[in-house]
Amino acid sequence: MLKKGYKLYSILTGSCPKCHEESMYVNNNPYKPGHLFKMNDRCSSCKTKYKIEPSFFYGAMYVSYGVGIAFAVAAFVIAKLILEADILTTFIAITSTMIVFMPVIIRLSRNIWINIFFKYDPNASQIKT
Repeated sequence: MLKKGYKLYSILTGSCPKCHEESMYVNNNPYKPGHLFKMNDRCSSCKTKYKIEPSFFYGAMYVSYGVGIAFAVAAFVIAKLILEADILTTFIAITSTMIVFMPVIIRLSRNIWINIFFKYDPNASQIKT
């Protein structure tokens, strides 16, 4: 079960990496046009600043490569090994998967990247400023 306090919770839900109370994104739907990269500046609960420095999320591009490879391998395994499709159909399945899941891959990569730098603090949302 996915519970607050685990990095996987924050990564999969896109919630604040420090308090897990609210979403980092203005809109939780990554497929809404124009809202893929729009993030809140700070967590309204614990006041954590998401963009630690300018261009902070450029590092997520490296994570995105690995996440994209994982999606491509999964598409290959399903198409070629499980469904026993031919090579052209397998290629189309991989390409389609990468295109369709591109917004999800971007968001997951950002979530993983920011969770590398923050640790969950159950008392973070109780801090008054």
